[in-house]
Amino acid sequence: MDLFELTRKLIDIPSVTGDEKAVGELLSAYLGELGYNVEWQEVEKDRFNVFATTGGAPRIVLSTHMDTVPPHIAASENEELIYGRGACDAKGIIAAQITAAQRLRAEGVNEVGLLFTVDEEAGSEGARVANDNPLASKCEYLINGEPTDNKLASATKGSLRLTLKTTGRSAHSAYPEQGDSAIEKLLDVLQDIRQCQWPTDALLGETTCNIGVITGGTRANIIPAEASAILQLRLVSDANGVKSILERVAAGRAEVEYLSVHDPVHLFTVNGFEQCVVRFTTDIPYLARWGQPLLIGPGSIFQAHTDDEYVSKGELRNAVSLYAGLARSLLATAGVTHTGQIAEGAPR
Repeated sequence: MDLFELTRKLIDIPSVTGDEKAVGELLSAYLGELGYNVEWQEVEKDRFNVFATTGGAPRIVLSTHMDTVPPHIAASENEELIYGRGACDAKGIIAAQITAAQRLRAEGVNEVGLLFTVDEEAGSEGARVANDNPLASKCEYLINGEPTDNKLASATKGSLRLTLKTTGRSAHSAYPEQGDSAIEKLLDVLQDIRQCQWPTDALLGETTCNIGVITGGTRANIIPAEASAILQLRLVSDANGVKSILERVAAGRAEVEYLSVHDPVHLFTVNGFEQCVVRFTTDIPYLARWGQPLLIGPGSIFQAHTDDEYVSKGELRNAVSLYAGLARSLLATAGVTHTGQIAEGAPR
């Protein structure tokens, strides 16, 4: 399959987080046909990472994720663009990385591996499992793929996910004075959180807070006894400072349960490649043992997760050249050693 055919083929296989088996099987079979040694890294039943090498420990690994956000959208295309779920996040990237690896192999370069993970859009459980692979400590560089407009990211924001929970007392809604509304308590706390002054950073910009999910109550004619909200903050500084602000606002009014957290990540860069800073998070904090991390990929994050997600064919072609060029540049340098800590939790 050529670059565009492989992109469309991958898009047409549904792989919403939790349902990555079929796309993993296709990639395993295809990479096996290309002569790779393919390993399944089991994450849980019917869910596995795909790790491909050409023999020996790779010095560089090209990596991205196989899962997508819902809903599945089949592939379509015109002369310039390929549409569909995962076009830029991240099935077009998978196709570009495989094509780049093949180009390098044709040049006699066999020190490049491929790692495709599950669960990046939810909990990065695949990356956590991959981080325990014995070959991770032998790898010098991890080139991770996310839509960065083919620019090499110098840093990413961190992430903090949490649940706020409030409790009250149920009663008949005709007599609200007999109850205690958990929803009204939650709304009061959320309003105060919306007024908070969060940390800023000269490089990464502002901390942002998204109130993503609100739940509570059972029926309109019952005063709600329970309510909760899930928030995600994009961090530009150490998470502890933001936690202190949240806990001060919630004190005595709401329970705070932290779901996941990792601090901002500063990435390895190479001269001669256009650079950017991105606000989103990736598998990189959970792949700390795979060497110096780099982040680059075709497509725009503004198209990712949308109903008209697409990637341009021109960007896909350029990405192949960028991935191959990066690998050549990195392999020309002296070996490095790198260790890191796995981030706590699982944001995305």
